[in-house]
Amino acid sequence: MDTTLTDWAKLRAERTLAETEEYLVLDKPAGVSVTGERHETDLVRIAKEAGEQLIPVHRIDKVTSGVVLLARTQAAHGPLTRQFALRTVHKTYLAITRSLGLPPAGTVDLPLCVGRKNRIRVGAPREDITFDPEAARWSVPEASVRSRSYPSLTTFTRAWEGGRHTLMALYPTTGRRHQIRVHLAWIGHPIAGDPLFPAPDGPSSDGAVRTCLHAWRLSFDDAQGRRVTVSTEPTGEFWAPVAAELAPLDRVSLLPRLGAGDP
Repeated sequence: MDTTLTDWAKLRAERTLAETEEYLVLDKPAGVSVTGERHETDLVRIAKEAGEQLIPVHRIDKVTSGVVLLARTQAAHGPLTRQFALRTVHKTYLAITRSLGLPPAGTVDLPLCVGRKNRIRVGAPREDITFDPEAARWSVPEASVRSRSYPSLTTFTRAWEGGRHTLMALYPTTGRRHQIRVHLAWIGHPIAGDPLFPAPDGPSSDGAVRTCLHAWRLSFDDAQGRRVTVSTEPTGEFWAPVAAELAPLDRVSLLPRLGAGDP
């Protein structure tokens, strides 16, 4: 692992987005897990080895960058976690797909389950997925859903479309593992650079240098009931597949308009 990702003092100094006695919000770099790594290190372990105890309130994938919320005390952890369980937390992700043809807005309503080799997949046969163009909704008939599948819902807006790629803002209502990545891949719009769903003509054929998924914005309530919204823009590596088509100034103008679509 890159040593710059294991220096807690540096990570904390450069990537703290918000902090109180109850919580710490970090801009997690792609390439480091939040917690639970068996053979490599993770944010929680890096912090602990530097003398700071943190408790994850939620997780984002190792390959995903962006906003992550960590509790600083056990007392703060419970109320924050309950907000995710009650779905009062609003999450907005940015993704670049290696595809075209998405509707301006849509809903992916596909249950997820654990398949062979512990891989997350849609809990129904692929051929049973249907698209309703009038509602812009992907779903499967109830009779097709496999046992031990969990309802999973992602809504999105299309922000920009280029020659080969599409920029999306996504709002997952549920928080299943790999939800956005699996949902987009199974409807035929996989995320650029995603190692779970590599491009058929090679992993670098879409110009991506990492998985182009970024946790852009998170809204939750603090202990006093005040609404807290934290956001962080993705780095240049995220934009690599569309760098030649979407200039930095254009990206800056796009993001505020996307914010208006938050649930």
